[in-house]
Amino acid sequence: MAERVLTLRELSRATLARQLLLERKRLSPKAVIERLVGMQAQWPRAPYVGIWTRTSSFRRERLERELASADVVKATVMRQTLHLVTRRDYALLRAAMSETKFPWQLPVAERLAPWVRALAASGPLSTVDALAHLEREHGLTGIEARRAWHAARVRAHVLHHHETALWGASPGGRFVAIDEPDVHDPLEARAEILRRYLAAFGPASRRDIVVWSMMHVPEIQRSLDTLELRRFRDEQGRELLDVLRAPLPDPETPASVRFLPKWDNVLLAFADRTRVLPEQYRKTVIRANGDVAQTFLVDGFVAGTWRVEQGRVVAEPFATLPRVVRRELADEAGRLEAFLGT
Repeated sequence: MAERVLTLRELSRATLARQLLLERKRLSPKAVIERLVGMQAQWPRAPYVGIWTRTSSFRRERLERELASADVVKATVMRQTLHLVTRRDYALLRAAMSETKFPWQLPVAERLAPWVRALAASGPLSTVDALAHLEREHGLTGIEARRAWHAARVRAHVLHHHETALWGASPGGRFVAIDEPDVHDPLEARAEILRRYLAAFGPASRRDIVVWSMMHVPEIQRSLDTLELRRFRDEQGRELLDVLRAPLPDPETPASVRFLPKWDNVLLAFADRTRVLPEQYRKTVIRANGDVAQTFLVDGFVAGTWRVEQGRVVAEPFATLPRVVRRELADEAGRLEAFLGT
């Protein structure tokens, strides 16, 4: 039997539904973060805006409590970038990535990790103090020292202090050692994480999975082989994988205006981002320096960027919008202003 071909709008609606961008849900921050397999967190406020736009009852204090209790941690995981993840998913992700040659698998990281963990055992550790120790005790300086420090602390499970993830925090800061995560079989952990990725972002191609995870194709394939999956094709003929019984809404399902924060994962989790981000706007949104703009969705697709000026949300559409959409955009901007100002 020929595999079903999914149109761009069908992929768009499937992604929006799974990303909580088609219909807001009443979920805790921890539940949202776990459902999305983490939320990118280079900019401290980004996950807060990302959760607000996906839920109906979010209060910033709830996420800050989950960070303070370490139910949610700020860690280097997918794509070697900072994410908020639950403690359960942190353990799964580290096991899933353990067979890929990430920097924290290098010999220098293995050698220095016990030292970094011991250094952090006495209390929060700053980058300045860690680099000073590296120079004094190990003779490492400059970029070599910074790379060694980053790789060793990731390997040692020395994570960003929760205060660096609070609403009013600055991105840099201190690091703390957490308890060693639960041990998982790498193949099984990777299969579980990939199943969860497809549930949150699918249907998706193998290349999409590589871009999202930065894991290697053979490792990914061994794990996919253990899963029972549905298979589709996109309009270019590429195979798409999906978990069983995941939602595939009608392509004409209405999609309300949604504001997305910097680095929202839905813009970064695919090799082909056109299901959310039209190709003609990609370089405007995802810049050469790696920055990803704050955007808004109209009818499920990125239609412009936004910024805050003197407490007001200013939307900048890429093209002229119909009057009814402009009204909806203004209403949603007002709700975002109220959230940002509380």
